[in-house]
Amino acid sequence: MTAGPQPELFTWEFATDPYPAYAWLRENAPVHLATLPSGVEAWLVTRYQDARAALAEPRLSKNPAHHAASPHAKGKTGIPGERKAELMTHLLNIDPPDHTRLRRLVSKAFTPRTVAQFAPRVQELTDQLIDAFVEKGEADLIHEFAFPLPIYAICDLLGVPREDQDEFRDWAGMMLRHTKAGQGGGPRGGVARSVKKMRSYLAELIHRKRENLGDDLISGLIRASDGGEHLTENEAAAMAFILLFAGFETTVNLIGNGVYALLRNPDQRARLQQSLAAGETDLLATGVEELLRYDGPVELATWRFATERLTLGGRQVAEGDPVLVVLAAADRDPERFTEPDTLDLARVDNQHLGYGHGIHYCLGAPLARLEAQTALATLLRRLPDLRLAVDPADLRWRGGLIMRGLRTLPVEFDRHVR
Repeated sequence: MTAGPQPELFTWEFATDPYPAYAWLRENAPVHLATLPSGVEAWLVTRYQDARAALAEPRLSKNPAHHAASPHAKGKTGIPGERKAELMTHLLNIDPPDHTRLRRLVSKAFTPRTVAQFAPRVQELTDQLIDAFVEKGEADLIHEFAFPLPIYAICDLLGVPREDQDEFRDWAGMMLRHTKAGQGGGPRGGVARSVKKMRSYLAELIHRKRENLGDDLISGLIRASDGGEHLTENEAAAMAFILLFAGFETTVNLIGNGVYALLRNPDQRARLQQSLAAGETDLLATGVEELLRYDGPVELATWRFATERLTLGGRQVAEGDPVLVVLAAADRDPERFTEPDTLDLARVDNQHLGYGHGIHYCLGAPLARLEAQTALATLLRRLPDLRLAVDPADLRWRGGLIMRGLRTLPVEFDRHVR
């Protein structure tokens, strides 16, 4: 039994290490009605069994129209600015049959086989980013590596011209700096402005590509059809937008949190380096899955809303109530995982929920895994003496609601080029 008083949630202290609080909730209030920093009340689901059930529960809708909130909470449960920018019709906001249709149209771009063809470009980007700082002997691995890698990768995949990608990086940076605002309270203007600029750009890019279709994802969305049903321009723009918005920050945090976990667990890091030096890749693959479980990039699954009264973990959830599945808590549930607070890169029985479960399982998971495996393997090969350059107590975490990641990750290493 986890004793003591109920911990305070959503503070800066909580953001630094939420796992003790989640352990208390799992033991004492596994389905807990909490008031979020935005003022919205939502149910937090923390046990693995309940979380997995909730993620696949058809009576929990992704459509914000089902939110029976008071007027003051309107617009506080999604991405700031997406409604005004007419970007609501994406996979995180819709249910079947529209979700089924749209996911089928875009899923072919994220099959393991298609993503594998993208591997050389991801490796090229990874090496270019390391080349830019390797001779300095120090770097901020978030801003100089973990952040730009997925931005440039997803831009290439979408078909954003190279000359426009730095502008996309600036917009994404604005979103990253203001994630707290969009996910859990505080000023939301920075994200909304970036969303508006991105929407205008995507509309113009879609128009240009209609005149000259290519092999990129946006061209595929334009030409895609499913039984004669073509994507509307709003659907195409919303799909491109959410692939960027949801795709880049998850990978930023996966790489950043993953490197930090390896630096804090030198025995596991050494084991992975030895495996890679021997030309083996199995531990790299299981290791990325373990990093997703141990300190994953997505702390809470995106919003769900009850379409009718239902029982969840023994609690009565009313129609219209928001439900947030706490992936970070579920993935450290001792009822499901042996020694859940221990990092074990060789963990095999690891059905974590880091990328969700059910029909809303993360579409971009194969690409994120490729980027993370490439990033970690290349860092460990080229910078074998990589070490933290600050006291861990000096690191700061972005205090959002959905995502969890480091603001910076200062590292140092011996000056050499490999």
